[in-house]
Amino acid sequence: MERLTFTYEAGERVNSRAHVGVVGSGDLEILMELSPDQQTHVVVSTSVNGYGPVWKIVLDRFFSRFDAAVSIEINDFGATPGMVALRLEQAVEVIRS
Repeated sequence: MERLTFTYEAGERVNSRAHVGVVGSGDLEILMELSPDQQTHVVVSTSVNGYGPVWKIVLDRFFSRFDAAVSIEINDFGATPGMVALRLEQAVEVIRS
């Protein structure tokens, strides 16, 4: 089990929360809520050790397009990078709906 943390500068402020995915199903869940400051904070708890550089690439790509100040908790059970990107997009849709 590995715990990774990432921080990004943010611009947009959001006022709602999102919860997408189910970690017990073998992929991952994402909990997204308002950040306490003007930054985005991401905490990843993953069952697969040694993939920090892959997580950074996926998150860097996602936050180059999404700049909201949110706190994100990701609980991963071996999801692929494509599934991570899909779940992040779903969380953004929930927040904006």
